[in-house]
Amino acid sequence: MAIWRSIAAFAAIFGAVVDGSALFPRYGHKGLVESGKLRKLIKADALRKRAEKLEDIAYRSPGKNRVIGSQGHEDTVDYIVNEIKKFPDYYTVSLQGVELAIGGGANVTANNNTIEAYSVTLGPSGHASGPLVSIPNLGCEESDFPDSLEGSIALIFRGICESGIKVGYAASKGAVGVIIYNNVDGSLEGYSLQKFEDPENPYVPTAGISQGAGESLVAQLDGGAEIIVDLITEAEVKTSYNINAQTKGGDQENVIHIGGHSDSVAAGPGINDNGSGSMSILEIATQLTRFSVKNAVRFSWWTAEEAGLLGATYYVMQLSQEEKDKIRLFLDFDMMASPNYAFQIYDGDGSAFNLTGPPGSAEAEAEFTRYFADIAKVNHTEIEFDGRSDYGPFLEAGIAAGGIACGAEGIKTEEEQAMFGGAAGVPYDVNYHEDGDTTNNLNYEAWIQMTRAISHMTATYARSFNSLPPRNATAARKRAATGYARFKNTARFQKWV
Repeated sequence: MAIWRSIAAFAAIFGAVVDGSALFPRYGHKGLVESGKLRKLIKADALRKRAEKLEDIAYRSPGKNRVIGSQGHEDTVDYIVNEIKKFPDYYTVSLQGVELAIGGGANVTANNNTIEAYSVTLGPSGHASGPLVSIPNLGCEESDFPDSLEGSIALIFRGICESGIKVGYAASKGAVGVIIYNNVDGSLEGYSLQKFEDPENPYVPTAGISQGAGESLVAQLDGGAEIIVDLITEAEVKTSYNINAQTKGGDQENVIHIGGHSDSVAAGPGINDNGSGSMSILEIATQLTRFSVKNAVRFSWWTAEEAGLLGATYYVMQLSQEEKDKIRLFLDFDMMASPNYAFQIYDGDGSAFNLTGPPGSAEAEAEFTRYFADIAKVNHTEIEFDGRSDYGPFLEAGIAAGGIACGAEGIKTEEEQAMFGGAAGVPYDVNYHEDGDTTNNLNYEAWIQMTRAISHMTATYARSFNSLPPRNATAARKRAATGYARFKNTARFQKWV
C-alpha cells in the first residue's frame, strides 16, 4: 500500500508539473506586483545615473538641449528604446512617427529694417511680402479679422488660444504671411503653432518676434504709417517619435497607461522638465519586469510636448474608440524633482478648482491622496486639472486621467512653505525652461518620493481596476471633459504655451 501511495503522490506531482499549477503562481513564475515591493526597488542612485545620462546626451548635442529635431532628442529616444529592449520577453516596444515641420530660421524686414525673428514649429517654409495689418483683440475669433487680408501680412498678439487658430483665420482671409508677437518679455525661439495644420486650410509662412518689436510696429500702424514687410521662413519636415512599451503579460483589454514627455525646450537640457518624469517611468518600467501583472501596463514617452502636446495629441488622434476604451486610466508625470517642490496632485474630482476629469479621474486623485497621506505620510496639495501637460488630449478624448507634479514657474506660497519647506515667494523651479535645468537643479528627496508614488499607482492598477468606475458612455465622458476645453480659452493656458 505504501508503494501505491508513493506512486499516486508522484502522479499527482507529475500532473501538476504538466499543467504548471504547482510550480508557478497564478500570474506566471513571477509574483504578482505589489506596491511595497516595487517601491523598495526604486533607488535614488539609479535615478541620479539616469539624469546624468540625459545631461550627457544634451551636452553632446550642438544646442546643449534635447529639443525636438535635435541630436539630443534623437539620442534620448534611442537611449530609452535601448533600455526597454533589454526586456524582449516582457515588453512589446513600438515607435510612432510624428511628422513635424521644425523651423530652421526666419528673416523679417519692415520697410527694409531688419527685425529679429524666429521660425515656429509647424509653420511652413516660404517667402511672403506685403503690407502689414495689425489684428485687433487676440485673433482667436473670426470676427477679429477684416473681411479680406488679401496679399497682406497679419500682425497678431500672442495670447488666449493656440497660434495655429490665429494663423488659420488669417490665411482664410487671404493673408500671405503672419507675424506673432510675444505677450511677455523675451524671444519666441522654439515657439510652436501648437495645433496640427488643417489640410483643407494650410498654414502660411509665420514668424515670431518680441513683445517690444511687435508693440513698436503696432504704434507705427496706429500712427498712420504704411509698413511693407518681407518675410522668409525656413522649415524642415522631420519625423520625431513617441515610444510605447506594453507588457506582454496582463489583460490586454484593460490597460493602465503611464506617460511623460521626452523632449526639452531649446534653452537647456531639461533635466527636471522633463528628464525627471521620463526617467522615473523608465526606472519603474525596468523594475516592473521582476513581477507579473494582471492588467496590461503601457509606458509612453511623448515627443514634442514643449511644442504644444503634439506627440500625445497625435497618439490620441490615431486611437480608435475601441483602443481608447482599453485605457482604463492614463497617468501623466511631468517635473518630478523641482528644487523648491510641493507634492501636487491633479484635482481630478474638481473639488478644489472646478475642472473635473472623466469618470475615473476622481478615483485616481483619491488613490494618490491615500498614498501621500497614509503610506508615505507626507503632506500634499492639489493643482488644477487644466490639461497643461500630455494628459490634456486624453481628457478631450474622455479618457480617465490623473497625475502628480512638483511645480514649474508658479510661486510657492507661505502655506506651502510650512507644508514642504523651501522658500515662499520663489518659483517651484527657478530654472524652468532655462539653461540651468541641469542635474544640479534636482531635488532628489522630492524625486524619490514622487517616483515611489508613481510605483504605487502602477502596481495598484496593474493588479486591479476595481476601485475605478466601469467603462463609461461616451456622452458622460464628453460632459466630464468640458473643463479642459474651457481652460484652453484662458490667458493662463496661452501664457504657458
